[in-house]
Amino acid sequence: MPALPTLNSSRLRLSFLRMFLALGLAGLSVSAIAASGDDVWPNKPVRLLLGFPAGGGSDLVARLIAKSLGDRLGQSVVVDNKAGAGGNIAAEMLTRSAPDGYTLILLPSGHASSAAIKKKLPFHPVNDFLWVSTITTYPLALTVAPGSPIKSFPDFLQRAKSEPGKYSYSSVGVGTAMHLVAEWIVSEAGIDVIHVPFKGGTGPLTELLAGRVDVMVDTMTLTASLLKDQRVRAIAVTSPRGASTLPGVPAVADFFPSVVFESWLGIAAPVGTPAVIVERLNRELRAVLEQPEVRQKLIDFGGSPAASSPGEFRARVERDISNLRKVVSDRRIEME
Repeated sequence: MPALPTLNSSRLRLSFLRMFLALGLAGLSVSAIAASGDDVWPNKPVRLLLGFPAGGGSDLVARLIAKSLGDRLGQSVVVDNKAGAGGNIAAEMLTRSAPDGYTLILLPSGHASSAAIKKKLPFHPVNDFLWVSTITTYPLALTVAPGSPIKSFPDFLQRAKSEPGKYSYSSVGVGTAMHLVAEWIVSEAGIDVIHVPFKGGTGPLTELLAGRVDVMVDTMTLTASLLKDQRVRAIAVTSPRGASTLPGVPAVADFFPSVVFESWLGIAAPVGTPAVIVERLNRELRAVLEQPEVRQKLIDFGGSPAASSPGEFRARVERDISNLRKVVSDRRIEME
């Protein structure tokens, strides 16, 4: 039987050395790929969609949050304004984006009123979004001109009952939260008042101050500065019962407990975004909202900093849509 071939000791050591080096380099390559791959989030800028033009209230909040969130993530968070269709263009873009954590959206409570008034949307208003956290909440305010004979919310109700069809309120459009919440109040109070819709802008304030509209219904983000400058006078807010943010001004819910509505702005992501990314975002957003300078600016904008869990945010959206759809049905408001 022939002898098996043998290797001398030096050649054997060299063979083993080459094998270990090859394995080591292979392991290094795998580690390098893993470290630079998509499993490390974020490793590039994050886009924050916004369905409204630059310069508005929601844009100011978006840029405030984007800067602080980007600082915490170590990557830029870039606000991308995609205005149109009441914010629905940006919302649809979000639902069609890759669920990788690199595309988010700042949604307003108008998302809920749109879902309540629209016959059809290109997405499901709840199920097609992953609700990360609310950012800020703020009530709607009912205001009158400084010289208005209407002295208080009860006074307004009494006058409207005594003279049906004489008094009016403004909103920034049919189907907006301002319109639907006002109709909710009208329904609960059993009064007959005239709705005067505008397409945003300064129209509501101009007509209020001219005495051609009796009550203006708008968000605190607009109303806060007007109140500060004493250009309008608040008679009620739509905060929860006993939770008015304006000293001496009651909540509508103090008279009609079911009427509670707070506008909100919050961050959402595409469905399918990994849980680890959502958890990180929620954690970082909570930290951002604890920063004194961020909190104060949100308060200056007329809101209250308000982080939430994803489940709490989703429940809020579902509740708002349900309440506003009931108003549309009860008041027989034509859907769009």
